[in-house]
Amino acid sequence: MPLTHFDAQGQAHMVDVSDKAITDRVAVAAAHIKMARETFDIISEGRAKKGDVLGVARLAGIMGAKKTPDLIPLCHPLPVTKVSVELSLDPDLPGVQIEATVKTSGQTGVEMEALTAASTAALTVYDMTKAVDKAMEIGGLRVLLKDGGKSGRYEAK
Repeated sequence: MPLTHFDAQGQAHMVDVSDKAITDRVAVAAAHIKMARETFDIISEGRAKKGDVLGVARLAGIMGAKKTPDLIPLCHPLPVTKVSVELSLDPDLPGVQIEATVKTSGQTGVEMEALTAASTAALTVYDMTKAVDKAMEIGGLRVLLKDGGKSGRYEAK
């Protein structure tokens, strides 16, 4: 299958979606941020000096989804109809699990918006707690679900 963001001469271009049907589309992406137990405790006990880490990260993820076409050069600006970002404390990491869901009714999917939401939320957790833990690791960024459009449904295994 050829890469859609390149023309016959190998030049990058924005994909023409004008002939695609408008359908309901959804994408879910995930990421996590692993941290020291002390950092986990600071977040879970609400002791971060910058405030509500998970609440701010949730808002940042929502904003990230809405700003995706400003960040990823060949993404189409889309009428995003829903963005939700769920952050949950995971004592086994220790760290935070992040799941972002984005919906639209349009001519192209919202996988990039979901990935941007999850990564922006993770980066915000890092930013808000880096004073106590510069060694945090962000990982696991991936699409869990994509549905709608001509290519149909994709679910990660």
